[in-house]
Amino acid sequence: MASQVNGGEGHVVVDMRSDTITLPSKGMKEAMVSAPLGDDVFIEDPTVLALQDKVAELLGKEAALFVPTGTMGNLICVMNHCRSRGSEVLLGHLSHIHIYEQGGISQLGGVHPRTLRNLPDGTFSLDEMKKFVRKDDVHLPITELVCIENTHNVAGGKALPLHWLDELGATCKALGLPLHMDGARLMNAAAALQVPPSRVVEHCDSVSLCLSKGLGAPIGSVIAGRKDFIVKARRLRKVLGGGMRQVGVIAAAGIYALDHVAPTLQRDHAHARAIAQAVSDTGSKSIFVDLEGVQTNILLIECNPEVLSPAQLATRMSQVTEEEASAIGQRIIARMFQMTDTAVRLVIHCDIRDEDIPLVIAKLKYVIREFDHKKGKAEK
Repeated sequence: MASQVNGGEGHVVVDMRSDTITLPSKGMKEAMVSAPLGDDVFIEDPTVLALQDKVAELLGKEAALFVPTGTMGNLICVMNHCRSRGSEVLLGHLSHIHIYEQGGISQLGGVHPRTLRNLPDGTFSLDEMKKFVRKDDVHLPITELVCIENTHNVAGGKALPLHWLDELGATCKALGLPLHMDGARLMNAAAALQVPPSRVVEHCDSVSLCLSKGLGAPIGSVIAGRKDFIVKARRLRKVLGGGMRQVGVIAAAGIYALDHVAPTLQRDHAHARAIAQAVSDTGSKSIFVDLEGVQTNILLIECNPEVLSPAQLATRMSQVTEEEASAIGQRIIARMFQMTDTAVRLVIHCDIRDEDIPLVIAKLKYVIREFDHKKGKAEK
């Protein structure tokens, strides 16, 4: 019989469902406890002010604003750019704003989304975008904004190519449209592209940077842009319930994350690549990866639907059989997340140890052989 996810004595549990499940390190908690505090709604919390200044400088923007979540940060930015109800935003059909934020830009902001088909690398056709722009016609909403996501989650953590960002920026400028970047994993993108974060957002009029994903903070995002944009954003934050008080206690975690975790992101990328390489090396036709598409800390593992479903793979990776434990010499539980109808997602983060990676690889290889054996028997 297989042991279930709750594990037990002797089990090694490696949780790769998301990089949002990290816990503050000892150093991060010490920074939080010792942070000087004030009332942030009165713009008097020195730690929040320090974080905002730090992010503004990091991204090459005039000002920044701390917000509780990335979803709120994106909503504030969209509403700030689209001041008239019925405005239209162009964005990818697989973008986080469009799929995973409860339609908040419509529900709360009165903004109409019009989707562009995301390509496998997370980009979209600029020719299609230009054709989709709508001006002042009494029958139609008016296009007021373009939104992008970097890295692109559903595309498997792809970092948007710099040449495309340059072309997009020039196109938006020519069309007179502002550009917003959902930078949930912006620091991962910068690390993968080996450029400063300011280069990645060079053409963006606004950007949201999440601190609680790849950076390992327990809460918070920061939005950045021009000073006048941030002044208006502060007002929107208040009406959406994001005006907090002595919030420096968590802003300190963001400062720590930028100083101590951001420089280590290449390690996470290398670990994701090592796992992908191990899966690719099996040559399996049941469970496989797009090796060239692995750029950052997100890895999509594809499942042959004739052999198994992503749910079956995720479930099996959370179980341990006696035969497996004997063969590997460890009881390994590797938690993954079903991302699509054909793929599971695993995300490497700062809480995963170097020594966890060989264990995950050993587990995956064993499970792949198991499913390949079942496939072989079924074909006879």
